[in-house]
Amino acid sequence: METEFGLIALACGLIIGLGAVGACIGIALMGGKYLESSARQPELMNALQVKMFLLAGLIDAAFIIGTGIALWFATSTFLK
Repeated sequence: METEFGLIALACGLIIGLGAVGACIGIALMGGKYLESSARQPELMNALQVKMFLLAGLIDAAFIIGTGIALWFATSTFLK
């Protein structure tokens, strides 16, 4: 029983940690590409900015869903 809690805690930490790293890398790459493209074509900056913020929200949503799943795993063990 003790090892179950330890493995569940490890799994939750991996889900949240790897999700956070992936979201940070994804947003950083997207922001860099946005800056490059707006420097090349400044007239498209407003249209690109809307799309960038929409994609940033979707990337963050994937991380938040992973966090919710990890919390669901963490609390489901106490209900047994």
